[in-house]
Amino acid sequence: MKNIITVYCQNTAKSIDVEMGTSLLDIYSNIEISGSYPALAAYVNNRIKELNYRVYTPISVRFIDITHFEGHRVYQRTATFLVQQAISNLYPTAAFHVRHSLGTGLYCEVEGKEAFSKEECNAIEESVRQIVKQNISIQRKKEPSSDVIAKFEAAGYADKAELLRSRPKLYSNIYYMGQSIGYFLGALAPSSGYITKLSILPYSEGFVIALPKREAPDTIALPPRADKMAGLFRQFHEWMDIVGVPTVGSLNRLIQQGDTTELIKIAEAVHDRQYSNIADKIFEAHNNRGVKVVLISGPSSSGKTTSAKRIGVQLRVLGLHPVLISLDDYFVNREQTPKDENGEYDYEALEALDLKQLNIHLKELIEGKSVDIPRYDFITGTRKWHKDPLQLDDRSVLIMEGIHGLNPKLTPSLSEDLKFKIYLSCFTSVAMDNITRIHTTDNRLLRRITRDYRTRGNNAYDTIARWQSVRRGEERHIFPYQENADVMINTSLFYEIGVIRPIVEPILREIPDTVPEYGEAERLLKFLDNFTPVNPEEIPPTSVLREFIGGSSFKY
Repeated sequence: MKNIITVYCQNTAKSIDVEMGTSLLDIYSNIEISGSYPALAAYVNNRIKELNYRVYTPISVRFIDITHFEGHRVYQRTATFLVQQAISNLYPTAAFHVRHSLGTGLYCEVEGKEAFSKEECNAIEESVRQIVKQNISIQRKKEPSSDVIAKFEAAGYADKAELLRSRPKLYSNIYYMGQSIGYFLGALAPSSGYITKLSILPYSEGFVIALPKREAPDTIALPPRADKMAGLFRQFHEWMDIVGVPTVGSLNRLIQQGDTTELIKIAEAVHDRQYSNIADKIFEAHNNRGVKVVLISGPSSSGKTTSAKRIGVQLRVLGLHPVLISLDDYFVNREQTPKDENGEYDYEALEALDLKQLNIHLKELIEGKSVDIPRYDFITGTRKWHKDPLQLDDRSVLIMEGIHGLNPKLTPSLSEDLKFKIYLSCFTSVAMDNITRIHTTDNRLLRRITRDYRTRGNNAYDTIARWQSVRRGEERHIFPYQENADVMINTSLFYEIGVIRPIVEPILREIPDTVPEYGEAERLLKFLDNFTPVNPEEIPPTSVLREFIGGSSFKY
């Protein structure tokens, strides 16, 4: 007699009975799920699983495709595995690097190659297409870590071997695609045949793996021109190689050797130099073209507030008088705030700001007039007013930070000569290994969970539940304008995830496995497990990281 178990499918709100040991892929094949795209993975009791996972107990399952946030990452990771194999076929002795994201795609380089022609990119793409055509099964296996490390070393993947060696575990995961092996932080598609849309395009000193957007999976998104951002990434990758921490494995090794103090000092010194150099540029622009307003923009948890204050300190050193105000203080009263497609207040919309009043105040301040500045009360959702009016003198520079800082529609009353525009984010400069980059969104989410729990009374569930809404706002209102910046700042600190880990882990573990947000919490916990913890004791009180973990000497 066969052992039968019940599977509840959230996609259809129906249950089916299957034989114990049935794979998720077979379950998916026997369920009629409306949708234009195939499932790539599934959440089983709110835990992400590959489709070759077999079930032995009653479960609740939710299948996800490329239009889902994590589904798109599954597609991206799987595509990277295929390109890794294609590069191995064409350049068997060269190291392959995924450097950073570029739109929905990935910018990559191959050691020893300074540029790729269109013909060479076509050859890589054709090699990938042959792998797709073969529809090779992709399997994740758990094996003794010593065996996995030996396999990676034999394959020439010293970066992966070092990572696993730096996080002692009895067993480690390894992915197989035919004879190709890999290490990935998250689920992959069941086989190579799922990557039906992909292009390889020449870009800078390497190439871009161009992939579909979540919102338009039928078309491949061309990479945007992001020369300033790409230059910032290149500068930091080169610097990380010089310091000797290009990957998490090498970083862990140095921390375990007792070099933490030196690493913190070096990382913080780089930030000091960044802020000092930017202050010099603002000072020069103030003298040469009369810059009076510094606009700072960046996505959530980038460290905008601390960066504004640190730039202000550097400007004082140069003899200028910085005045800091927040764009949030120009929010309209709550009942006037526009609503999003879900009927909730959309604080990320440009129309959530009183643009008319803001521009009147800016014009008057530039003219040297005294202005009563508002202060937004987030508890009551109403505007209040500062007791003391604000007035600028000849050496004053107004510093305004907020998500819309680089949008030209924010300050139409000001000529471009009066503005100095800064874009910042924690462009993560350390990679997990050569082809597994750390998503800047993960870095920022960990910062936000840590800060919101400490200062705003929000638990991890609240922050994760709202995160996708925050991300949508960033994609609409921030990222399209980032190349408008005069300068860009990388606020990441390569040691910071090791500091955040012991703080945020117990916060993430508060999320029960009965809610969908548990899946994201579990993913982050597995991600954090790769980092050696770092004691925050020697982090200076002016560090950007102090904005999130506490102990800052700045007032917020």
